[in-house]
Amino acid sequence: MTEHHLAQLNVGITRYPLDDPRMHGFTSMLDTLNEVADNAPGFVWRLIGDGGNDATEIRTPLGDDVIVNMSVWESRDALWDYVYRSGHLDMLRRRSDWFELPKATFQVLWWIPAGHIPTVEEAVERLELLREKGSSPSAFGFRDSYLPEGAASAP
Repeated sequence: MTEHHLAQLNVGITRYPLDDPRMHGFTSMLDTLNEVADNAPGFVWRLIGDGGNDATEIRTPLGDDVIVNMSVWESRDALWDYVYRSGHLDMLRRRSDWFELPKATFQVLWWIPAGHIPTVEEAVERLELLREKGSSPSAFGFRDSYLPEGAASAP
């Protein structure tokens, strides 16, 4: 087991209410994609609301029409493989069908000690930090490759 895991938050501003028929392509795939994530190599944890198997009912200070997805992974590669090398990629390609085009950074990654479960508040703080200060070891995106604090640098 590694000493650090990678936490991620991504947010989306929905085009329509979740119960609107135009959101069916998104909502009908949530259980399947969550199952794929749960069984993916390197998956550790994901945010689940009180009402079911996903986090669509969780609200943040980011707005009532903003839904969140938050998860923890053993490594950046494990998260990358899930996002870009699984059925998730098909959903990602159709993102604009269900979500507004982001006007601000919508995803943040950060390293956490293994065993720590991040809170939504912590995740929103990291996203706001990335939006305000730009990429750093405390809050970054997929294009960046920061190592966990105290980890040996890559050769």
